Amino acid sequence: MRREPLPVARALVSVWDKTGLEPFCRALAGMGVEIVSSGGTARSLEEAGIPVVPVSEVTGFPEILDGRVKTLNPMIHGGILARKELPDHLAQLESHGIKPFDLVVVNLYPFQKTVEKGDAPLDGALEMIDIGGPAMVRAAAKNFPSVAVIVNPERYASVLDEMTSEVGISFATRLALAREAFTHTCLYDSGVSAYLSSLDEEGHATGEAFPETIIVAGSKLQDLRYGENPHQKAAFYSGTNSSEPLLTQARQLWGKELSYNNILDTDATLQLTMEFKKPACVIIKHTNPCGAALADSLAQAHRLAMATDPLSAFGGIVGFNREVDGNAAREVAKVFTEVIIAPSYSEEALGVLKEKKNLRILELPGMDRPELDPSIPFIRSTGGGYLVQDRDLVTLEESKVSVATRRRPTEEEMAALRFAWIIAKHVKSNAIIYARPDQLVAVGAGQMSRVDSAKIGIIKANLPIEGTVLASDAFFPFRDGIDAAAEAGVTAIIQPGGSVRDEEVVAAADEHGLAMVFTGIRHFRH
Repeated sequence: MRREPLPVARALVSVWDKTGLEPFCRALAGMGVEIVSSGGTARSLEEAGIPVVPVSEVTGFPEILDGRVKTLNPMIHGGILARKELPDHLAQLESHGIKPFDLVVVNLYPFQKTVEKGDAPLDGALEMIDIGGPAMVRAAAKNFPSVAVIVNPERYASVLDEMTSEVGISFATRLALAREAFTHTCLYDSGVSAYLSSLDEEGHATGEAFPETIIVAGSKLQDLRYGENPHQKAAFYSGTNSSEPLLTQARQLWGKELSYNNILDTDATLQLTMEFKKPACVIIKHTNPCGAALADSLAQAHRLAMATDPLSAFGGIVGFNREVDGNAAREVAKVFTEVIIAPSYSEEALGVLKEKKNLRILELPGMDRPELDPSIPFIRSTGGGYLVQDRDLVTLEESKVSVATRRRPTEEEMAALRFAWIIAKHVKSNAIIYARPDQLVAVGAGQMSRVDSAKIGIIKANLPIEGTVLASDAFFPFRDGIDAAAEAGVTAIIQPGGSVRDEEVVAAADEHGLAMVFTGIRHFRH
């Protein structure tokens, strides 16, 4: 097996995504590398004045079938698959007039983007299934000891650096590129498989959410120091590309590496923070909200969020949905915080926050104006299997909310109910939320009975419960939760309804003079 650095004398280039292609190939040509290319890639390079050899000139055969067949030829694949350390392989190449390739630069047709909106004609979708591209990528990746393969334009700069500063592309780099290449084709094929599995016998979309087979694949972003506990190993992977702001896309600006638990808590923070349109601050501890508030300024939002449960907020994760300014940063710096995530930071804010050496600072542009992607599934592992479901992206449609009690909620109560209902979706079941229109007041989370969650929220409250509203993620099975809330001073309740004892529960609310609305929507979070 060839392990020494690989000099590059000949490259095969065929890409759909032409990001960075011209300067990369211009640099290759400047090093004396012969570039072989086909189709639109060849035309693009020729128009840029970069010397290129057409594939048809190498194969002695024109592109046919509207470009479906152009690189599937021994003159191409022989040059990719030959093992350069084997004299017999080199002799066979010479006898057939085949020149070896040292570098293959290929990325694939945008199949997933073509079908992701769900309205692509079948003929159009089939034309976006790449054949020659994956064949070249897989061939080069299989033969990485003799050939380097690039599928990601972000690798151009580092490969050029290695070619100019070293005698060639190192074995370690070729191996890393091969791993990335097989991941690329695996994800591509899984997208094709999922699409074809979504069609009926006549080729029409069935509307079924889940195919017969799923392929869970991802690219490792980093090894983690440990998992939930120090005796567990762990790593963090990126599993999808989406226009939605995802934690995998966040850039760490400061602080030590994120831990497994940091990542779980930060993702929970991100998901709740993106729910709000007004300037918001969210504080998460152990994936549950322990503070949340809306205000005209982020500094004020943080002060209000901290007031919810300052004890639990110690060592928590803070999320903002606006650029963090110096005032907000100074508020965050007053208490020990593990992670802060926001769409951006002012220079003043970064200066303040970087004084906290144990704070991790994450920047995720777009989380202030997210376009949530319903096609991203929610996947959990079980012993030997997976549970897959749609994400809980349902929002409250007030036209479908029904008032169950004699008293209707006031406008102020309804504003508080809307706010509380959003938070309830992000709290572990059984979930009880006490809130005012722009401030989370108390949380009862993760209990085995709903009345215990109601009571724990009251016991833990750092702020007055009197005058708040209550949100419950699921129906009340008995009136005891209503009685506890009323005794504490709650004035209105939002819940799904649907219990066999709804009449009893509504009667209890009427007895206490509460307003209660039914949503018909449950938000369990196990």
